[in-house]
This record gives sequence, C-alpha cells and structure tokens, in this order.
Amino acid sequence: MYEKTFPNKRFRITLEFLQKHLATSQTILDLGVTNPFSTIMKNEGYLVDNTSGEDLDEDQTALNKKDFDAVTAFEIFEHLLNPYTILKEIKSDKLFISIPMRLWFSPAYRSKTDMRDRHYHEFEDWQLDWLLEKTGWKIIDRQKWTNPVKKIGIRPLLRKFTNRYYLVYAEKVKK
Repeated sequence: MYEKTFPNKRFRITLEFLQKHLATSQTILDLGVTNPFSTIMKNEGYLVDNTSGEDLDEDQTALNKKDFDAVTAFEIFEHLLNPYTILKEIKSDKLFISIPMRLWFSPAYRSKTDMRDRHYHEFEDWQLDWLLEKTGWKIIDRQKWTNPVKKIGIRPLLRKFTNRYYLVYAEKVKK
C-alpha cells in the first residue's frame, strides 16, 4: 500500500496545491523526465505523461504530443534559457509551475559536476508573474514557503525566514 510520506516539505505542499485545483481524472503533461514527484502524482491517481529529456529550449514538439488537461513544470523553468517560448507553446489551458526563488544572500545554483544541472534563471515572484502574464496566462492561485536546513550559520538562519519556493496555478487567457 502507498503511504503518504514524502522526502521533503516541497513534495507535500506541491501535492496539496495540485489536489486543490486539479481532479485526478484530468491528464497531465509533466515537463521533464520521470522523477520522484511525477511518481508521487501517479501514485495519487493522476494520469501523468512526462517529456523525454529533450532540450526544451531547442525542441518544443513534446508539447504537441497529445491533448492534456494540464501541464506541470515543477523545478524546471530555472534550467531553461528561454521559458518564454515554452509558455507560449503550451496547448493546455491549465498550468502549474514551481520554482526556487532567487535569494539575495546566496548565488544561483551551479553544479560543478553536471553541466545540465545549473540554474540559468532564479526568479523573484514578480518576475515569474510578469512572464506568465506576458505569455497569456492568468494566475489563479499562488503559494510561497521557506525551506530551512539543519545547519548552523547565517544563511541557514536566513532560510528559516526567507521564502525559497514559489508555486503557481495559472489558466490560459481566452482570446
């Protein structure tokens, strides 16, 4: 039997937010390869199809595979050079995005071993809101939360009070 235990706070909050706005009978295109959270969505009864790991900056054909009720983009937009193009190409009327927010006291994440695991964008909330508005999306709901770490120091202390994640549910504006 599947138990509702999650490796971190982010998964719990994201799932609760998704359940608030999307029925399990609706289909989801999750941007990115199968991952721990897409597995959680499937275990919760959602019908999830993932993209195949293609470079979405270069190739958006995965967005046209078939009709989906919603698109999810959890922790992926910060890795893209051009999220504007992706947002314009999405055919679904519902969109869920989460991002790690830019922290004034910490530089953008950059893996030293994996060239693909780097953050090109770390948005402030207003920047993501503006990007969504400019690409034809209306924000219906949003949520922010902190991500404290169990370490000692100034940055860990600041993480207790500074929002780190931003989650948005948006719907396509009808023309």
